[in-house]
Amino acid sequence: MVEGGHQLHGEITPQGAKNEALQVICATLLTTDEVVIDNVPDILDVNNLIHLLIDMGVKVMRLDAHSYSFKAEHIDTAFIESQEFMDQCTRLRGSVMIIAPLLSRLGKVCYAHAGGDKIGRRRLDTHFRGLSQLGATFAYDPVLKAYRFQASEGLTGRYMLLDEASVTGTANIVMAAAMARGTTTIYNAACEPYVQQLCHLLNQMGAHITGIASNLLTIHGVDSLHGAHHHILPDMIEVGSFIGIAAMTGSELTIKDVSWDNLGIIPDSFRRLGLRLEQRGDDMLIPRHEHYEIESFMDGSILTLADAIWPGLTPDLLSVLLVVATQAKGSILIHQKMFESRLFFVDKLIDMGAQIILCDPHRAVVIGHDHRIHLRANNMVSPDIRAGIAMLIAAMSADGVSRIDHIEQIDRGYSHIDDRLNAIGAKITRID
Repeated sequence: MVEGGHQLHGEITPQGAKNEALQVICATLLTTDEVVIDNVPDILDVNNLIHLLIDMGVKVMRLDAHSYSFKAEHIDTAFIESQEFMDQCTRLRGSVMIIAPLLSRLGKVCYAHAGGDKIGRRRLDTHFRGLSQLGATFAYDPVLKAYRFQASEGLTGRYMLLDEASVTGTANIVMAAAMARGTTTIYNAACEPYVQQLCHLLNQMGAHITGIASNLLTIHGVDSLHGAHHHILPDMIEVGSFIGIAAMTGSELTIKDVSWDNLGIIPDSFRRLGLRLEQRGDDMLIPRHEHYEIESFMDGSILTLADAIWPGLTPDLLSVLLVVATQAKGSILIHQKMFESRLFFVDKLIDMGAQIILCDPHRAVVIGHDHRIHLRANNMVSPDIRAGIAMLIAAMSADGVSRIDHIEQIDRGYSHIDDRLNAIGAKITRID
């Protein structure tokens, strides 16, 4: 239950990056030595992955609130052939990145199709094609309802051009190539900060990866990897979400330790909506905005914001930008290119009084209210993480009390979001 209309005050610190955490935790399976990871976010997806590793036989110790030690000295091969393992994998899309480490360590693995957000078709072809080019074979097992991967003679490096710059696909291939024979070259690799961080961790563990931060990665295979200590970046999506909350509630807010150098185009995307963002060291100050005006293109035409592979605009923030635009002065076209179902939540915003035209599954035109007409409270159901946070932002700015159901979707990506926002002035009540 969200009581809207309250301004926020003070400071808030973003959690560790969810997408990076999923990758680097999977990478701990590549060595029998201890790997320590700091700034691990306490969220559902990450906690489920940690529990999966524990069930697989990995020794996991919680060192403090956000630091863990992982030691994959022994892996329970019986468990990873079990139906329970398959069931756990289907409930967590990030589990797809255990394929490469287990294939590299054991020469075989069974894997059921991953779950995750219901945002349209999210194919795994890049993962499967990349691993097969390294020498793995796979076939579908109708009894287990899972894919069986085999690499009994090990993996061999080679040149490959990815059909899409998949973040998790690149991560899987990099982990598989780290201990493959010879050299692997990946062209059209994803180069998001999450992938860069994974590569840095692997290099700390003894891998030899060059081209980090570019779309051309070269991995020289090594015989073994050892332990390391890694710190996860702050979550850029949570930083963007807090910017949106400050704008929509007319609040002055300081976001601590945002890692400006790793935010890419995100600050400029919000500035194009008319927001002022001030850099204070590595903190970000969002002044109180009574009004903000959307830019037009230089020829006077309506601004379009579209998602793109890094260093373009991440698709995970388009829902937040769309909500922020509902109270801007001016109009904008939001173009969601990568997923066909991520804009369907806008019907709830329309019910709240937002002026939005959904052109098709990928495009929506937003006509801003310029804070002259407040959104109305509404009852909503969160279909995925990013739509869920957009609904929460809308509810925090609305007149009245809104109800958001299916909040486990929000919990998958945002750690204790109600407690953290209530601490700076929000009025959010979680109902068990």
